Amino acid sequence: MLERRDSYEALYRDFRWDIPERFNIGTAVADRWAASEPERVALFAHRAEGEPERLTYGALAARSNALANALRAQGVGRGERVALLLPQGFETAIAHIAIYKLGAVAVPLALLFGADALEYRLSAAGVKALVTNDAGNTKVAAIRSRLPLLETVISIDGADAGTLDFAKLVADHSPHFAAVETGPGDPAMMIFTSGTTGPPKGALHGHRVLLGHLPGVQMPHEFLPQPGDLFWTPADWAWAGGLLNALLPALYFGVPVVAGRFERFNPETALGLMEKMKVTNAFIPPTALRMLKAADGVIRRFDLCLRSVCAAGESLGGETYDWAREEFGLTINEAYGQTECNLVLASCAALGVSRAGAIGKPVPGHEVAVIDAEGRRVKAGAPGQIAVRRPNPVMFLEYWRDPEATAKKFVGDWMLTGDQGIEDGDGYVHFFGRDDDVITSAGYRIGPGEVEDCLTGHPSVALAAAVGKPDPLRTEIVKAYIVLRDGVEPSHALADEIGLWVRERLSAHEYPREVEFVDQMPLTTTGKVIRRIFRDRARAEADRG
Repeated sequence: MLERRDSYEALYRDFRWDIPERFNIGTAVADRWAASEPERVALFAHRAEGEPERLTYGALAARSNALANALRAQGVGRGERVALLLPQGFETAIAHIAIYKLGAVAVPLALLFGADALEYRLSAAGVKALVTNDAGNTKVAAIRSRLPLLETVISIDGADAGTLDFAKLVADHSPHFAAVETGPGDPAMMIFTSGTTGPPKGALHGHRVLLGHLPGVQMPHEFLPQPGDLFWTPADWAWAGGLLNALLPALYFGVPVVAGRFERFNPETALGLMEKMKVTNAFIPPTALRMLKAADGVIRRFDLCLRSVCAAGESLGGETYDWAREEFGLTINEAYGQTECNLVLASCAALGVSRAGAIGKPVPGHEVAVIDAEGRRVKAGAPGQIAVRRPNPVMFLEYWRDPEATAKKFVGDWMLTGDQGIEDGDGYVHFFGRDDDVITSAGYRIGPGEVEDCLTGHPSVALAAAVGKPDPLRTEIVKAYIVLRDGVEPSHALADEIGLWVRERLSAHEYPREVEFVDQMPLTTTGKVIRRIFRDRARAEADRG
């Protein structure tokens, strides 16, 4: 844990890891608190109408014990994979904790996945058991005959043909369970990451991954926990951002977490939840913040109690940073990481570590640098790849059964993120773009994030994506795909105005020479813009001439 210091420099200098020889995520986030404060609230289930349902640490420990016993009775043992295909909710947290106590490996999956995506992941991970709901069960039922290793399916919505009832299993099994002894390097979870090339890869993490996240959560949330803290995120708990930036660390610190089930992010619904539940700490991805920004004046209608807001997953940008300061009355603390090695850079306004357009400085305990292709640190202001030095407790163990891909992730002791960045003279790292997102135009390397940030500053623009379109003269030109704010009509004149807006604010080589208006912005399950779709579209247009 971070101990408060007067300066970032002192905080970073004095931090030391203390990783025990035995550590289990399940007992750490549930049983530890259940033993000392069983009536302490661990989770709230938000309801639009009426009071929220509460789940205490005592109940969380007992129900996860019962589910662990049920899974063991179904033949699930140490090291075997159990998938979770669920929304935010009590059952999701209970299932995660049961899997960790059992010594099995949790494989969180997003409900937004289609049948093909689910089949690939369930098959690749060799999943033996699945915990899901009716919606997930319907998808999996269509492919179950092609998943010979999947023996048990448990539904939180009740039993069906070939499906067991979650509630009945918990009720019928003992609430006492002796957790399997695990070390920090023993496998605990596998989170699939699409990366930039090839099929999705399963990033395997040890139980130490939770401990590795703690300073990266405390720093942007300004020394969580504080009295009265209450955590919420719209991010899916199937994503590293929702699970490891929010749910598990908050439970570890004894901070109650609000579970809210939303099919799609809606500004009014999100703000209503934060107001009603009196949320003090929120992890909100930048795209969700930009959607709040696009809903003009909506924040002023809600009485919020926010103490800290962290944004990560993609670049926040200066426009949204400045807007949030004015609207929320606090500084958004940006953070950075990826599924393989998360929350290694962060901001903390309380320590004076905050700069518009930057993703922060190294979190205590992590050595992060911008390096060249040979693994050497580059000079301040020079572009390179963001890298993290091993060993590191937050770093993945391996890509599941893919030693070649694992080896390619490293240059010496530096883990390559695949993200281009620049470190300025004050030690702040600025995100430039994914390796395959960087646009090369007339000899200039252009990061799409800066262009997109500028575009969303235009009063007519809600969301934007910038990609490189092949061009015989300039190699590539910047092309922008724009979702307009409600009530704004597209036109050639508006496209020209938007291009000029960027030219005047950035530079003549960064402005979009083509602007196309689209009805929807394709987003990943984590809320990131899927630039690849637009990049492929732009290349196809160029090929057609």
